[in-house]
Amino acid sequence: MSKAPQSQSPWTARILTLFPEMFPGPLGHSLAGKALERGDWAIETIDIRGFATDRHRTVDDTPFGGGPGMVMRPDVVDAALDDATRDGLAPAIYLTPRGRVLDQALVKELSAGRGVVLLCGRYEGLDERVIEARGLMEVSLGDFVLSGGEPAAIALIDAAVRLLPGVMGAEETLEEESFESGLLEYPQYTRPAEWCGRQVPDVLMSGHHEKIKAWRKLQAERTTQSRRPDLWAAYQKRLAQDGAGQNQKKGRAS
Repeated sequence: MSKAPQSQSPWTARILTLFPEMFPGPLGHSLAGKALERGDWAIETIDIRGFATDRHRTVDDTPFGGGPGMVMRPDVVDAALDDATRDGLAPAIYLTPRGRVLDQALVKELSAGRGVVLLCGRYEGLDERVIEARGLMEVSLGDFVLSGGEPAAIALIDAAVRLLPGVMGAEETLEEESFESGLLEYPQYTRPAEWCGRQVPDVLMSGHHEKIKAWRKLQAERTTQSRRPDLWAAYQKRLAQDGAGQNQKKGRAS
């Protein structure tokens, strides 16, 4: 996914939902809100119910095969997707617990494009035929169930928007955050230097930048290893691959 040319419209989050009033919600505040006011990005909502064809504006029906709850109708959702993708905005993402877990790599990919179309499910979910016919990307926040896709959409948008140029300000801030290097972030401290009998580590007040950098890396590694063995294993694997690549280059050079 390549970066959009500067001449194009700002990065856009287009959301298909039964509850458009939930947006921008928290996205209208803090840095994301200021960036929204500046026009650094845009948010649009499309009310799925507006594409229902009966006088009751029905968007769901009982599931074939029986079972509890209701399922979002394929004809209504497909019509809404037609409108949402009218200008070629992509990818179209269906937020669902069974999707690919959202991670920083995917967030970076999404923030580098023109924007996203986010389909927020409700009830027992969406008719499978729409997912197949549209080739929707399925994305999950994690192994838990929400009442609908709207909170997940807000989280995804927030993660992507903060990577847009100018939103966060200092590029260094983004580079040192959790997951950027494959590790969790190191511990942070501020004034006062002593609080409730607890001292800030001496190295952080030493003024020795190289020692501070080394300490932070060590703390990030220890935290990742103890709290996220999965991330630690992936980090170790990447280090091994990078090392093998460097050895191959040295071998060719000699």
